[in-house]
Amino acid sequence: MITRSLDLLSGRLKLRHLVLVTSIADHGSVLRAAEQLRLAQPAVTRGLRELEEILGVELFVRGPRGVTPTLFGEAFIGHARAVQAELRRAGEHIAGLADGDAGTVTVGTLLTATNVLLPRSIAALKADRPGITVIVKEGTFDSLAPQLSGGDLDLVVGRLNPIDDRSGLRQIPLYNEPVRLVARAGHPAGQARTLADLLGFPWILPLEQTSLRQELEQVFQQDGLPLPGDRTECTSMLTIRSLLVATDMIAALPALFVRNDDQLAELPVPLPSVRRSVGVTLPVSRALTPAGQAMLSCLRQQAQHLDDAPAGELGPPDAAEDS
Repeated sequence: MITRSLDLLSGRLKLRHLVLVTSIADHGSVLRAAEQLRLAQPAVTRGLRELEEILGVELFVRGPRGVTPTLFGEAFIGHARAVQAELRRAGEHIAGLADGDAGTVTVGTLLTATNVLLPRSIAALKADRPGITVIVKEGTFDSLAPQLSGGDLDLVVGRLNPIDDRSGLRQIPLYNEPVRLVARAGHPAGQARTLADLLGFPWILPLEQTSLRQELEQVFQQDGLPLPGDRTECTSMLTIRSLLVATDMIAALPALFVRNDDQLAELPVPLPSVRRSVGVTLPVSRALTPAGQAMLSCLRQQAQHLDDAPAGELGPPDAAEDS
């Protein structure tokens, strides 16, 4: 088999080709992409044909409802997004160097992980450097990691998930926090002592792809119990709290979440094997912009101040790392 090597640095490939192909992918239509780019449809069609000629492959197939990326299209679109993200970051980096009080930092946050740390860190950052724009995107680690690798996120804050050496990511632990079983104040299970005592109540569980869900499943298995049959799976903290306050539902939440909430209470059933290591996940090969570095500094500082929690609530991270 003869392997063909494409020289995409010959000058034929233009930035407009990358913008065009990602816009078509986002809108699923050449016409809608043209409208979004404020170009005539023939110009977009011509640009797509130029790009396909450069690559020597078809990037999209037409269907009754628009266009769909081919295998080659999916591969190239991912690289096109990463290049555009890096160029945006380059602009932000230069702007940040020129004006240390400006720039943008985009932070991913994991479900229950940062109800205290992230808001405090953002407040501290904005108090010191109000010109920095902070963008927060919530999701599971599986959904945020590709955005982090691709350059759409600067960092991810929350419960540290296992990663391997091939992920291209690194982690900075900030603090440890236990997970508690939580319900509304005055819940009828307030005197429960074992998980078995709680199976008759409705539960709120994390989504299956989260590490917290996997650890909770192990706890039930170790006690020889099935998962609660009456359960809701949710990652929205606002929804979780509203359900807990208004119903007899039970949820496993970080200790900080319930610490200052008079409407919620910890149930006396311990989860000693479930402990959240909270920290920051970063890409290995990409340096933070000045705005990103400022955000990381605030996260570290605020994590140190969390130790004013009641004794036994929080602890130092399992491992330290400098960046």
